[in-house]
Amino acid sequence: MTTPPGRAPRGFASATVPRHLARGALGFGALAGALALLPTVGPLSLLLLPAGLVALRGCPMCWVMGLAETVSAGRLRRSCADGRCELTTAR
Repeated sequence: MTTPPGRAPRGFASATVPRHLARGALGFGALAGALALLPTVGPLSLLLLPAGLVALRGCPMCWVMGLAETVSAGRLRRSCADGRCELTTAR
């Protein structure tokens, strides 16, 4: 499956690795900030949790899966024929 130019890939992947890493920094930063600011700001800091989860597209594991998809995008090709699928490297 190839992604048309200008469109983000399906799944959890981002268009580029730097963009995906920026989303991770924002997401993990918001999650850490929500917990770190809890003693000083109080429950108001928990408003950062939804922002962090949106940036990570659901959960930290989803972000990690997306990183793997983003790094491998364009390097691996899947082809299916006669009920059998193969994963090969792109040339």
